Amino acid sequence: MSKPRWDRLETRYVSDEGNDLILFRTRYDRMRNPRNNLVAERLVLESTDWVNIVAVTPAGDSVMVRQFRFGVGYDTLETPGGMVDPDENPLVAARRELLEETGFGGGTWTYLGAVEPNPAFHDHLCHHWLATDVEKVAELDLGNGEHIIVDLLSEAQIVAAVRSGEIKHALALSVLSRVYTLWPTPFTHDFHEE
Repeated sequence: MSKPRWDRLETRYVSDEGNDLILFRTRYDRMRNPRNNLVAERLVLESTDWVNIVAVTPAGDSVMVRQFRFGVGYDTLETPGGMVDPDENPLVAARRELLEETGFGGGTWTYLGAVEPNPAFHDHLCHHWLATDVEKVAELDLGNGEHIIVDLLSEAQIVAAVRSGEIKHALALSVLSRVYTLWPTPFTHDFHEE
């Protein structure tokens, strides 16, 4: 079966000057729908790839981070991670981000694959890594816009935090699910209609 492709008719970038869009470059594409020939303008947020890490100490604890997330307006519990710098190897970025955000390093590293954070309007991947036998080797080296608290959680504590809804970050859940059995299938949460 052939796959109809959308034709890109035009691309324009929105100036990010003064907007402090650290993670993304804003692009609008005018696209022609192959089904009905209608033209639509679509938003694309361009970014470099990201990394997310499950880092496990020799004692079996996972190195987790708590930080304020502006989108939801509260502190989240999640795995360490961040952006891959331009022309940087994702493994190098993962090691750098773990060290900067937590002070942990070393260990044995295994690539767990990549996911598309939101292919509806993102153009990049998030690479997942497992680092075992990591140890505290430095102090945190945070950027001016970061404030992070490091927590060491056992597998049981991580599973409990996922099942209670404390860990809800989709990319953290994705990488954690490649290492731990987080929930029974199917997993449900109570939903209370207001």
